[in-house]
Amino acid sequence: MTTACPSTALLTDEYELTMIRAALQSGRAQRRSVFELFARRLPSGRRYGVVAGVGRALQAIEDFRFDAAELDFLSGRGIIDAATYDFLAQYRFSGNVWGYGEGDLYFPGSPVLTVESTFAEAVILETVLLSIYNFDSAVASAASRMTLMAEDRPCIEMGARRAHEEAAVAAARAAYVAGFATTSDLEAGRRWGIPTAGTAAHSFTLLHDSEEEAFRSQLATLGEDTTLLVDTYDIEQAVRTGVRLTEGRLGAVRIDSGDLTATAREVRALLDDLGAVNTRIIVTSDLDEWQIAALAGAPVNGYGVGTSLVTGSGHPTCSFVYKLVARAGSDDPAAPLVSVAKKSSQKSTMGGRKYAVRRLDAKNIAEAELVGVGDQPASDYNDRPLLRELVRDGEIVGREPLAVARERHVAARAELPRDGWKMSRGEPVIPTYFLDPQGNFLPSPYGG
Repeated sequence: MTTACPSTALLTDEYELTMIRAALQSGRAQRRSVFELFARRLPSGRRYGVVAGVGRALQAIEDFRFDAAELDFLSGRGIIDAATYDFLAQYRFSGNVWGYGEGDLYFPGSPVLTVESTFAEAVILETVLLSIYNFDSAVASAASRMTLMAEDRPCIEMGARRAHEEAAVAAARAAYVAGFATTSDLEAGRRWGIPTAGTAAHSFTLLHDSEEEAFRSQLATLGEDTTLLVDTYDIEQAVRTGVRLTEGRLGAVRIDSGDLTATAREVRALLDDLGAVNTRIIVTSDLDEWQIAALAGAPVNGYGVGTSLVTGSGHPTCSFVYKLVARAGSDDPAAPLVSVAKKSSQKSTMGGRKYAVRRLDAKNIAEAELVGVGDQPASDYNDRPLLRELVRDGEIVGREPLAVARERHVAARAELPRDGWKMSRGEPVIPTYFLDPQGNFLPSPYGG
């Protein structure tokens, strides 16, 4: 479920347009080119990453249009000349895009996105694509670790107040891809169809003359299955009040402070003693994946996560880059592609358009990421292709419901070796191997 979006054309860096201006002048703007979006490495200590933002990126490509006001702004600033103005006025992406499916995992060197078009058409998308993939994948990677630790206990995304208002919507979407059950953000619910949830804050209790009055009002409005926030004053008294008012049928209580493990155990014992054996316990309070893991043995039924989630739990970007890896040797549309690559220290790249497969063992457990230059050869191994068609001749063909991305994430995470499920810091759980067109192994351009 989406809504019409404004143009994404100015969500870009100025140098994208100055490069086009110069390429038009040199006569190379229309040269067929291939760009790849990838990460040289995972964030420190992470064992895998999660691809997210694919659906948003496709929408951004479709909405990438320059109207008269935007063109006049660029022209008035002297950023574009007349030839660039005319090019941008007619801009419509007409190329092809392939990429990893949303919700899938990625590793160092994984060609997460491949864009093939003219140089001018493809290079101009660099900033907006990186912006989406870097943020959404960072959130999804953190969310995946949280839902992994939560196991079958639901996680609620509650980070809207900790992020830019539009970033909050994107974060809710990315978290949902990686297994979060609901979001508190209503715009995320409207725009993307994500289930929403929310009840009351401490201010609602403080508005009333007593906690019991506040609880009565909430129960009368939302019903007995609501969640009562019980740590405004005295937790034990609040729990007793909530159980008494519902005659033991209270849906849930929320604990937002203190030693969550110890308090959850005390509250569970009290609820059971009062006969409210079906009342659930939800915990919040600046949770991250480490704290969720520590709460595994506590009688907790769900987690609300905010700040740590929307900031990528310490890694707010995936450090994806978008690099030219091949270009035609002439302006002839049929001219063969020539591999190009950076050789600079610490920032080298691997030239050539690539395919990618995940090699699985007989039990469908991942063994390696194979990234090869050229066409994918036939294989006798259990290899899962990773790239899917997203855009064909400018037409979006890769849209899919978020439910599909969620299912893909569950399946991809299930392929991980057991080390991938650990919270301890470590190297990527599977290696990435690079192959030349003949299938020979190449040294990694990214180290390791």
